[in-house]
Amino acid sequence: MKYSGIVTKRSIAGVVFVLLAIQLVPVDRTNPPVESEVPAPAAVRSILRRACYDCHSNETVWPWYSRIAPVSWLVASDVHEGRADMNFSTWNRRTREEQLKAFDECWEKVEQGDMPPLLYRPAHPAARLTEADRSALRAWSQSAGSVDAKSH
Repeated sequence: MKYSGIVTKRSIAGVVFVLLAIQLVPVDRTNPPVESEVPAPAAVRSILRRACYDCHSNETVWPWYSRIAPVSWLVASDVHEGRADMNFSTWNRRTREEQLKAFDECWEKVEQGDMPPLLYRPAHPAARLTEADRSALRAWSQSAGSVDAKSH
């Protein structure tokens, strides 16, 4: 019995040591400057800020748990991947064709229920999209190309 207690104490100490050591692994939680905004009415921009900007803009609000490894690794990875796929803060870098395609892809992912992601929603209840939100996003994505084209 005594030997079992020593092994357990060493195991616990080892786990604690590893958990403390992984906190030293650096994680990039920077927010680069906003270069431009996606052309959207105020109501749509409000929905985008609430439900999309944490992963798809340079205006990420990094929650407290984004500073604790290993969760910090997952959060940072999701944000960097989200920004690479669609970054509303660098909308100006897209060609006109890329912008039109992005409008379609955004709506398609929302319509299919892929955005915001299922695992994101419990920790961010405000990001859940209502039917009114979905309707506004659908109308915006369908009209954005023609509205934006008229402004050029």
